[in-house]
Amino acid sequence: MTRWQKVYEDGSPVRAEIVKGVLEENDIPAVVLNKKESVYQIHGQYEVMVPQSDVLIAINIVKNEITF
Repeated sequence: MTRWQKVYEDGSPVRAEIVKGVLEENDIPAVVLNKKESVYQIHGQYEVMVPQSDVLIAINIVKNEITF
């Protein structure tokens, strides 16, 4: 199984999904993990994960091509 690494995290699920979409448009598989506490939804983050082999490219895209 491929190892996955976090390339982005935010408290907003919308921003995490936007990052995921941009990465997928660049042929990088990505998933969003919900790390929020399930009952109250007040603590935690949404993490965007990519395969370890795509981490450097993904980080470059997140830093240089995505602005909020």
